[in-house]
Amino acid sequence: MIRLQDITKVYPMGKRELTVLEAVTLHIERGEMVAIMGPSGSGKTTMLNLIGCLDTPTSGSYYLEDREVSRLSSGELAQIRAEKIGIIFQTFNLLPRLSALANVELGLRYCGGSDRHRAMEALAKVGLSDRAKHHPPELSGGEQQRVAIARTLVKNPPLILADEPTGNLDSRSGEEIISILTTLHSEQGITLVTVTHDTNIAHRYQRIIHFKDGQVVAEETV
Repeated sequence: MIRLQDITKVYPMGKRELTVLEAVTLHIERGEMVAIMGPSGSGKTTMLNLIGCLDTPTSGSYYLEDREVSRLSSGELAQIRAEKIGIIFQTFNLLPRLSALANVELGLRYCGGSDRHRAMEALAKVGLSDRAKHHPPELSGGEQQRVAIARTLVKNPPLILADEPTGNLDSRSGEEIISILTTLHSEQGITLVTVTHDTNIAHRYQRIIHFKDGQVVAEETV
């Protein structure tokens, strides 16, 4: 499903350049569950942003479902994100003035539609049917992250990317989030790629890819 070939990402820093990724080649199969690990500054979040079409490489090729997306326009990348990719952030990114249900409905509006019934079904999948009318400030951190997952699920994307989805949560809430994601993978066959610092979480995935200094330094099958 995902094929990255010799991906390099360089950011200008005044008169200098910062190379964040260097000649990374990586393949992820459809339906695979992959964890990405590495120290801070290793390039793992930049890689997730490239896979999620939030950024483009300086050089190299990225194929998503056999379509090269590394040279598409920003509008074309936005369309791919709307149709193919769900992204879960560490900081939830919910709108505080909207209810949980309305936040989930936004996931559909980005695709050009709205469906309250589908939004309620997505909330039910993450166990929040009874919190649909509550606003984010009225929800715990774990509940807010579950709303963010429901907002992603409502689009039925074949690919879900999660950037430290448990980073702002206590251990119990974090366990709930990972259980939801792994259950979605097993029941729906989604491709799941997660950046994490937590070794225990990573070892619940099928494969772990280790980054260091902008390169893949090791892979292990769990």
